[in-house]
Amino acid sequence: MGEAHRRITEYLSRFADAVSFQDGTSLKQLLSVSSNSSSLLSLADALNVFQDANRLIKQSEKYSQFGEIIAPLFRCLQSYRIGNLLDAYHSFEKAANAFLPEFRNWESAWALEALYVIAYEIRILAERADRELASNGKSPEKLKGAGSFLMKVFGVLAGKGPKRVGALYVTCQLFKIYFKLGTVHLCRSVIRSIETARIFDFEEFPKRDKVTYMYYTGRLEVFNENFPAADHKLSYALMHCNPRNEANIRMILKYLIPVKLSIGILPNDQLLEKYGLVEYSNVVQALKRGISGYFGRLSRSMKIGVFLVLEKLELQVYQRLLKKIYIIQKQRDPNKAHQMKLEVIVKALKWLEIDMDLDEVECIVAILIYKNLVKGYFAHKSKVVVLSKQDPFPKLNAKPVVFASAKPLQVGQWVCVRLKGPLLGGQLDNPLEVKSANKDLVVVLVGHTSRAYVFSLFTC
Repeated sequence: MGEAHRRITEYLSRFADAVSFQDGTSLKQLLSVSSNSSSLLSLADALNVFQDANRLIKQSEKYSQFGEIIAPLFRCLQSYRIGNLLDAYHSFEKAANAFLPEFRNWESAWALEALYVIAYEIRILAERADRELASNGKSPEKLKGAGSFLMKVFGVLAGKGPKRVGALYVTCQLFKIYFKLGTVHLCRSVIRSIETARIFDFEEFPKRDKVTYMYYTGRLEVFNENFPAADHKLSYALMHCNPRNEANIRMILKYLIPVKLSIGILPNDQLLEKYGLVEYSNVVQALKRGISGYFGRLSRSMKIGVFLVLEKLELQVYQRLLKKIYIIQKQRDPNKAHQMKLEVIVKALKWLEIDMDLDEVECIVAILIYKNLVKGYFAHKSKVVVLSKQDPFPKLNAKPVVFASAKPLQVGQWVCVRLKGPLLGGQLDNPLEVKSANKDLVVVLVGHTSRAYVFSLFTC
């Protein structure tokens, strides 16, 4: 009993001192319920032995001023220790709601790290409480409640003082909740506050929070099929992510790779192997060879969250196939290259062991034309696709790029581009048409450019 009493009073003293001396680092350690730290576990054991902790809080003015925070926090620690996660969440929620007005009244931002722990813990405890509810056949609803609390926290931080730098961390915790619940539309109002409010300067936020924010907003852009914006945001997250944190890099690449593929940049095999994303090699092979059957080899888990991009990529595979047929026809008879018979496409697909009839091929080509992946129209009576004589296969977010070329090239010649870079090296497998050239320089259209890459040309 004496040892338990000592541990409890020691915790109370540390809590009061942390607030008195504005020691945010010490305070956050005292609030980290799910950390399973030895000190908090021993405190939980002491609370289960000494049953009168509330009296210790009330009898001292030093401790009683924080009683509304500490008393439910003690209950949370006890419940968490014995595995009663639902009661642990309820108790922590009470402590968190009592902590928030105290934080609001503190003028400086010294307690931001402690608030971060509050935001993190309420999400984690809510997730675990919901799993407990679901296992008992009840409706999981605590994560939604945690989201409501974090919106209150965001409101406290969205002022003009030094505390505003904490807004992005809380936003990221909200994103994790909304993505978990499948209510990603709720992200919009928070994003508007971050990106349009004058009180926020994105560069003043901590690097860790900026990476997480760009990762989640990049995923949102994927869902909205805004792939250029997704590329920008996910690339930012990758560029600024801690290179030693391979798990986070893999999470980013899981979405960035299909986005890069959608604009024609193929990853190398070493990258896919290093980060456990070898299943994307099937997509790469499909894009290189124009064989849509490779998409069926993707596991169901790989399609989750990136289906929209993969769906677009499959259309690009068909675009690539038509482009290859077009190039062959242009070599044989330049005057009739723009007239492509549907039966020729059917034969090409059969050669690739894909059985489609004329109606199915016509439907696919119609989608390609509608999606502006092919410029042309149908001559239905003759079953012919009449391609535009000017740029029949629009480039993907095309930008003019100037390259130095060791070989003399001519306008209209087709070339291939290789990319070499620290992460997304590879080949733009589709041939690109030379738009202008002189003795030393050549200009082509390529889907994506980046200062991180070294470009080289070789004739196809």
